[in-house]
Amino acid sequence: MFCYQCEQTAKGEGCMKFGVCGKDPETAALQDLLNYLVKGVSMYAHRARELGKADREVDVFTVQALFTTVTNVNFNPDDIRDEIERGLQMRQKAKNLYEQACREAGQKPEGLDGPAAWLPPDSDSELLEAAENFSIERRQKELGETVTGLQELIFYGLKGSAAYVDHAHALGYENDDIYGDFHDFLNFLAENPTEVEDLVGRVLSAGELNFRVMELLDSAHTETYGHPEPTPVRIHPEEGKAILVSGHDLKDLKDLLEQTEGSGIKVYTHGEMLPAHGYPELNKFDHLAGNYGGAWQNQQKEFDEFPGPILMTTNCLQKPRDSYKNRIFTKNRVGWFGVEHIEDGDFSQLIEAAKEAPGFEEDGGDETILVGFGHNAIEQAAGDIVEAVEGGALRHFFFIGGCDGAKPGRNYYTKLAEQVPEDCAILTAACGKYRFNKKDFGTIGELPRLIDTGQCNDSYSSIQAALTLADAFDCGVNDLPLNLVVSWFEQKAVAILLTLLHLGIEDIRLGPTPPAFVTEDVFGVLQDEFDLKLINSAESDLQEMLNA
Repeated sequence: MFCYQCEQTAKGEGCMKFGVCGKDPETAALQDLLNYLVKGVSMYAHRARELGKADREVDVFTVQALFTTVTNVNFNPDDIRDEIERGLQMRQKAKNLYEQACREAGQKPEGLDGPAAWLPPDSDSELLEAAENFSIERRQKELGETVTGLQELIFYGLKGSAAYVDHAHALGYENDDIYGDFHDFLNFLAENPTEVEDLVGRVLSAGELNFRVMELLDSAHTETYGHPEPTPVRIHPEEGKAILVSGHDLKDLKDLLEQTEGSGIKVYTHGEMLPAHGYPELNKFDHLAGNYGGAWQNQQKEFDEFPGPILMTTNCLQKPRDSYKNRIFTKNRVGWFGVEHIEDGDFSQLIEAAKEAPGFEEDGGDETILVGFGHNAIEQAAGDIVEAVEGGALRHFFFIGGCDGAKPGRNYYTKLAEQVPEDCAILTAACGKYRFNKKDFGTIGELPRLIDTGQCNDSYSSIQAALTLADAFDCGVNDLPLNLVVSWFEQKAVAILLTLLHLGIEDIRLGPTPPAFVTEDVFGVLQDEFDLKLINSAESDLQEMLNA
């Protein structure tokens, strides 16, 4: 196997025996085949769309298949085999649609090869061997690391965007143009492009696509559950039976809250689900009791200690320990071999497991953290923010956030947040905030110094917050007293970075290290164009940002 799609890959080069995430070689090979096949589906779907034909089932499959292979989503090889079989059916459906469109247009269909023509061998062993023909290592040898890295940068951005599309789809929100753009990008990659200039152009176009995707997801969330409001969230448990919910799927949380109402079972959020407390239609449930634990990389210890069942609605899943494997449940695209998967919206099995589990024996402390600063809340506070800046009480903003992980060097973000001067505010989003979000940063007047805008799938709010401030100060985002310090990890982080680059936001600091697919040459291109920087030390970076 060879996988380097996340920043934590082995030795900063690539996972070659087992994934740092827990992915085994069989699953890795099958995911490579699925990714290759999806490009073939889009080769036909893209051409059909150019002739005015589209198929929603093909469209939905494409984004769901991409999301399935995002880091920490699905580790079950049987699930990936099923997706490959489904992909073959969707490719045939797209091919039929294209050929029908050609007949109606009086055109002769193109004879497509590569991903559009690949057929799996009969035996399982041959199937796994076939994956080597489409591996990243093979493309590196044929095309070089820079071209391959740029191709993967685009592809990983698409995978991150696909996750957001899937979240919106769960709430009934879709956009046909977005589906069409996915097929266009995948068709482009299927043709194995090698011109660096074309690839860099597509990098920025992928950022524009993701911006529209995040806007769609924001509409899905806010129109369904209301605009997030600043909300204190309890971070210690209450006595009683309990269920823990992790991931990003707010619909699953809402369904579970409705099904547990009046049962005496308390529901806690974990990791990526923390922002749910800020949504009025979710926070209205009294038994949404608080948030338990921290970021995804601590889940094995935290899940082990949680006295009830756990529901994983999306990434980020780690290998379950035997001590809790029988009380963790997966849903949607998530899977692990031997773990119970809930196919529909019926959580009765999960609820019964909660009733049988011991639950918490006593109340913990009453400490809270503040969440819910979506873009609507920032807009409402814009006048106070301007007044604080113009009055000299608020000097500077620092965005400190992004994906978290276990890789050494991430204590940088804690140090940076702790050293930010008291007349400066900290904006944050995604799991990177768990490095410091339980610390008391105080206030500047009525404004909290730590402003939590949500998780990675709420990044639209973070971006809109910056745009709102720029509008309030009648300047560009790059002219604001604002610096972005972002931590990398997986494909959603890639998608967000590409969006920031598309919007022309400069002087972003990344760390602790770039992913392996961002070669020195690739980073050089981004650095020259956007003044992208790698983090140094918290002390030196802070002084440089304040004195710029």
